[in-house]
Order: sequence, then structure tokens, then C-alpha cells
Amino acid sequence: MPNSGNVILIGMPGVGKTTVGMLLAERLGHAFLDTDVTIQTREGRRLQEIIDTDGLATFGRIEERAILAVSVQAHVIATGGSVVYSEKAMQHLKSGAVVCHLDADPKCLQARIDNMDSRGIAMAPGQSLAVLYTERRQLYLKYADVSIDCSNLSPNKVVQRILDILQSRFHYLL
Repeated sequence: MPNSGNVILIGMPGVGKTTVGMLLAERLGHAFLDTDVTIQTREGRRLQEIIDTDGLATFGRIEERAILAVSVQAHVIATGGSVVYSEKAMQHLKSGAVVCHLDADPKCLQARIDNMDSRGIAMAPGQSLAVLYTERRQLYLKYADVSIDCSNLSPNKVVQRILDILQSRFHYLL
């Protein structure tokens, strides 16, 4: 089992990191941390407001600082989709943890996200979700210890897949 006992969830917006993360934390007996909530709490603003007011580059720096301040053990951590743009943040998260990439095809993600304009998705103006997916997917795979296609799975089935992998590949005691 990794030293920290942390399980990090990475992936695109709409893939289910928060929902799966809460369920997984409960099943593991871990605490749950959503880094998007951490950022909003630290900044006193919603993600979309930070992006609209300060721009993507500043948002990226704010996100990196928030991630580097995370120092927890036995947590399931759901990250923002853009965390993979920061090598420093990802190395910090990966230290002693298992990183699970939750994947879903762009069509599935588009169907799940009904608030594209207000959700706080770090993407360039006019950029499509499909283009963002293509841009980020290689980074998710670079940092992931495990990748699970969630397109046609319920959150509970995703959790069970993660638990099976944690037990068989990483020797988590469940």
C-alpha cells in the first residue's frame, strides 16, 4: 500500500470524480477532499469567477498553490480537471499515492455537463470539450497509475473497479 494511503482521482470535468470520490472514501474509510472546493474556499470565489476575472494562467497558479498546500493521509482526493497542467502539483499528489484516471468519451462528458458556462472549466474561449479532452488525455495517462473508462458505468461500479484494482495491484487492505 502507498505510504500516504491517498487515492487521487484525475480526469475531465463531468467524469464523476467528486461523486465517485465520496463513495470511494466511504468504502475505504478515508476522508474525502475536493481540491476545487479547497480553491474556492481559499479564494473566497467560485472557480468560474476566478477564470473570468483573472484568466487561465492565474487560475493555474492558484490551483498549483492550493494543491501544493495539501498535506493529508488516508484521503480520497478529487482534483480539478486542469491539475495535470502542473508537473509540480502532480508530483506532489503522486507522492505515496495511487492516481486513478477516470475516463469517459467527449460525447458522454458533454451529455453530463449542463452548466458549461458557469462550472469553472479551465478552457480557452471557444475551445470545445472534445478538443480539451484530446489535449488533456495524454497528460492524464502520463500521471495515472490506473485508467478506468466510466462512460457506461454507474458510480458504484466505478468504485468497485477501483477497489478491485487497489486490492489486487496495490495491496490495499479493504
